[in-house]
Amino acid sequence: MSRDARWKALLELLVEHGRLDVEDAAAELAVSAATIRRDFDQLAEQQMLLRTRGGAVVHGVSYELPLRYKTARQATEKQRIARAVADLVAPGEAVGLTGGTTTTEVARALAVRGDLASGSPALTVVTNALNIAAELAVRPQFKIVVTGGVARAQSYELVGPLADGVLGQITLDVAVLGVVSFDATHGAAAHDEAEAAVDRLLCERAERVVVAADSSKLGRRAFARICAADTVDTLVTDTAADAAAVGRFEEAGIRVLLV
Repeated sequence: MSRDARWKALLELLVEHGRLDVEDAAAELAVSAATIRRDFDQLAEQQMLLRTRGGAVVHGVSYELPLRYKTARQATEKQRIARAVADLVAPGEAVGLTGGTTTTEVARALAVRGDLASGSPALTVVTNALNIAAELAVRPQFKIVVTGGVARAQSYELVGPLADGVLGQITLDVAVLGVVSFDATHGAAAHDEAEAAVDRLLCERAERVVVAADSSKLGRRAFARICAADTVDTLVTDTAADAAAVGRFEEAGIRVLLV
């Protein structure tokens, strides 16, 4: 197992359990305890975890994995969701994309759609996510608009008043939200309040709002609210979604697509 693969696995286990012992982690990943100690020390240097005697713990209850360590989570489900979300976008529309692993997959699904291979522009994409902008910028048929702002290392998203200035001057046909949690009562939310504020502005500037979220995000709450549930027109999620939760979204007037 490569170092990057181990680090991803270790961080996933930390998020799940909150604490890891060296010996348990070594047994779980089938590597030596010395290797795990080195990994913990290096991850601690990057402020990805806190070292303890004999192990490691996460930083706190609102711990957030950086984007580069989240790409493998629910990967198949996210790709199915992304293709379904991309199908909701019509040629020539202006689309807002927030940051996140699922919205990154949406950008990739849009990039390979045959009916968006040409146009002037075939699509206008507004995003505060640097990684999404970089991937789509090589598509000459897409008009890419990037908000200003300060980059968050965890999500590659630009946040702050500079982003507000750009978003206040545009209108969108659809905003696609990647979220940490989505609940029929409490709405959509993120870990970071600055990130949530930019996402909220994207919603306000859009004719319709689509939440792209795998089933693990549903019925949960997070620190920073993005928008109320009744602001969302469509939820695209995977077929593992709890039937009762889906029913609550539908009762709230949200169209739910299970893929």
